[in-house]
Amino acid sequence: MQRILSISGLRGVIGDGLDLQFLTEYAMAFGTLADGGSVILSRDGRSTGEMVRHAVVAGLLATGCKVLDAGIATTPTCGVLVRHHNAAGGLQITASHNPIQWNGLKPFSHAGAVLNATQGEELLRILNGKSFKLVGWEKLGTVEVLDNAAAPHIDRVLSLVDVAAIRSRRFKVVLDCNHGSGGVATPQFLAALGCEVTVLGGTPDGRFEHVPEPIAENLTGLCDAVKQLGADVGFAQDPDADRLAIVDETGRYIGEELTLALCADFVLATRKGPFVVNGSTSRVTADVAAKHGCPFFRSHVGEANVVTKMNEVGAVFGGEGNGGVIDPQVGFVRDSFASMAYVLNGLAPSATLSRWADSLPQYTIVKDKLECPRERVGAACAALRSEFGDATAQDGDGLRLDWPDRWVQVRASNTEPIIRVIAEAPTSDTAHALCARAVAIVQQAVR
Repeated sequence: MQRILSISGLRGVIGDGLDLQFLTEYAMAFGTLADGGSVILSRDGRSTGEMVRHAVVAGLLATGCKVLDAGIATTPTCGVLVRHHNAAGGLQITASHNPIQWNGLKPFSHAGAVLNATQGEELLRILNGKSFKLVGWEKLGTVEVLDNAAAPHIDRVLSLVDVAAIRSRRFKVVLDCNHGSGGVATPQFLAALGCEVTVLGGTPDGRFEHVPEPIAENLTGLCDAVKQLGADVGFAQDPDADRLAIVDETGRYIGEELTLALCADFVLATRKGPFVVNGSTSRVTADVAAKHGCPFFRSHVGEANVVTKMNEVGAVFGGEGNGGVIDPQVGFVRDSFASMAYVLNGLAPSATLSRWADSLPQYTIVKDKLECPRERVGAACAALRSEFGDATAQDGDGLRLDWPDRWVQVRASNTEPIIRVIAEAPTSDTAHALCARAVAIVQQAVR
């Protein structure tokens, strides 16, 4: 059975772990946690989304919730709508970048943020104990369909940038939605910024044209299109459009890590304050924070952990190196719309993306993964600690090993049955060699 359940939400394979009964029970648990209040419901474009939606609506109605149905919408839009409608919470139907056979549920709190540890544990307690608060027929919930659901999200982002300056550049943009939920409103959002937009995979039907995770090997088509069309920039969203990867005007994939670094470089120049990233994010973000005189903090990996740390330190900006920018002025949720707007605003004074990216401190970050039972992660960490005795070790989120000029981390994924190995160094050869050595050690340890 392929099903992953945590405080961050639910993911599973339809027909092999993610069945209608469990989906309805999860929705009943969330409706119980929401105490029968209003709940925003939206979904990415996966073909299984409509089936999942019906199961979820049944569970929410059974607990007396009013369902505000946003239809196919991005994950950050769901978070924004929770606050806009003062709802008790929200549920996004999505499996993010997982393969097409997967789907899942991502819950949001009344604050429009992913659930914190306390809220997530309470949801799991209700679900596992089946202590649902079901109502009688006369108190069943209702469904209201929201029109133009993305409008509040778009308006909020546009209010944070110099729209006139961006429009004056008349940017040519290639947008790769890959048949995800970004296809619903992102083209209109970019058009509002005066961009000439060419859309790849704009129909939100979940029929991915390439592997959905927006990493270099999956975006060769976008790179080619940017070069062929003479575009200023290429943007790639994952299926629920909370993450963004970027291609510069030469057709070079500059990646997800630089999405956060570029946005921080733009935002922190004028909005001073603490900046939070996770422990797997490139050290270029620390350099950007230092450049602008802003305090810098790291959290454990996971959007909920980043948001918790942001609230603890009063952060003005944050995110994850997977292309997930979190701006509290939009919402405590990773947001590709905000990322695009900040990158375009940073380019508005006539800069080119390649020049801006190359002006940042240069590192190479290498990411690998391998199948590994969760119970063997400890053995992998112990083997790495023994092998790299000269490094500074930090436990708590797998194991991170630091040297003055490089680092490597091994940790279990929160969303897939895999172990991730990430290494970063000033040169490509050093980073690849460090990552490969760590992978070999892990493979030997978990046999």
